[in-house]
Amino acid sequence: QVQLVESGGGFVEAGGSLRLSCAAIGRVFRLREMGWYRQAPGEQRELVATVTSRGSANYVDSVKGRFTIARDNAKNTVALHMNNLKPGDTAVYYCFAIDEYTDDDYWGQGTQVTVSS
Repeated sequence: QVQLVESGGGFVEAGGSLRLSCAAIGRVFRLREMGWYRQAPGEQRELVATVTSRGSANYVDSVKGRFTIARDNAKNTVALHMNNLKPGDTAVYYCFAIDEYTDDDYWGQGTQVTVSS
């Protein structure tokens, strides 16, 4: 069983920065993809950023140039560095991972990010 444990998040003023971290623990063999979704109140869950085991990263257009995703394969961790935050970034952020061999997906518990104007 694999668990994803998130940390980080919080409250910040517009223009500020936050860092989210996520660690995969348990019977982790190889994770093909790791990343972050977010869900704002009343909105659908949105894919924010992903990174493959080879380091190939993708971002939703609204965060390009402001967010950076970083992965450590040896530690099975992924981080999301968020700069120049905007009120529109306010959401609960969820870490996810996909198993390389089984295609099983795993999810973190979610962490709140609130950006004030």
